[in-house]
Amino acid sequence: MAIGRSTQSTSQTPDAGAARRPSRARGIPEATVARLPLYLRALTALSERSVPTVSSEELAAAAGVNSAKLRKDFSYLGSYGTRGVGYDVEYLVYQISRELGLTQDWPVVIVGIGNLGHALANYGGFASRGFRVAALLDADPAVVGSSAAGLPVRHMDELEAIVESQQVSIGVITTPPGAAQQVCDRLVEAGVTSILNFAPTVLTVPDGVDVRKVDLSIELQILAFHEQRKAGEEPDRGDSVLDRAPGPVRAAAAKLRRAAGGTAKAEPAKGGKPAKGTEGDLSAVMPA
Repeated sequence: MAIGRSTQSTSQTPDAGAARRPSRARGIPEATVARLPLYLRALTALSERSVPTVSSEELAAAAGVNSAKLRKDFSYLGSYGTRGVGYDVEYLVYQISRELGLTQDWPVVIVGIGNLGHALANYGGFASRGFRVAALLDADPAVVGSSAAGLPVRHMDELEAIVESQQVSIGVITTPPGAAQQVCDRLVEAGVTSILNFAPTVLTVPDGVDVRKVDLSIELQILAFHEQRKAGEEPDRGDSVLDRAPGPVRAAAAKLRRAAGGTAKAEPAKGGKPAKGTEGDLSAVMPA
């Protein structure tokens, strides 16, 4: 992947770009902003069924939140609904779309056209929500020149020209983790101020640049935790869980034991208790 100059600031707190974001200018909490797309999805489904109004309880159930939280969120938009009638569906669709910036066109570039990059390029939900894929970029000569979703894959050397000509402000990173920061630096230097990162790594960005991270493996690990609890299976004592874990997890467990003064595998002393100087057995270690 092409290398760009690294940015110096390590802050991920938006500052310079905040003035042109209406939600922040109006003081809407980030937690509320994160729920607005959920409300919009539920409202769009109601609109498609020609439902004119909806109560806070019905909309909250459709969005997966409680009604008190929904009413509080809508109060930040200046929308309080009508007692005994509820909320006007079409008006809320417009109001939330406007607040999220979806009433205008947002050109997007996707960098890293592997399997995930191809899948995102073919995702029809982007266009229906106001996001237009302006370009697909990669640095691999074997990939450049191919196509996905009817768009040619262009070389990373064209990034700056594309961002300028298409007025791109949103970049999507689907590269391997080792290349993600370099790509991020190139995007920022080209003028991109919002990044959606699918690479399993933490990005360093300057003030005024927003980063949203999507890590599918973390979500799967959380689901695995809940599935284990639902099945009534507690992690076994001893090394049996670690023996079934992936290699990096076992290596991390051994490293933790050595740092604690123990051995890679605690040997029991007489009486079946851990030998002096060890921390006992770790049930499991989840990568951060």
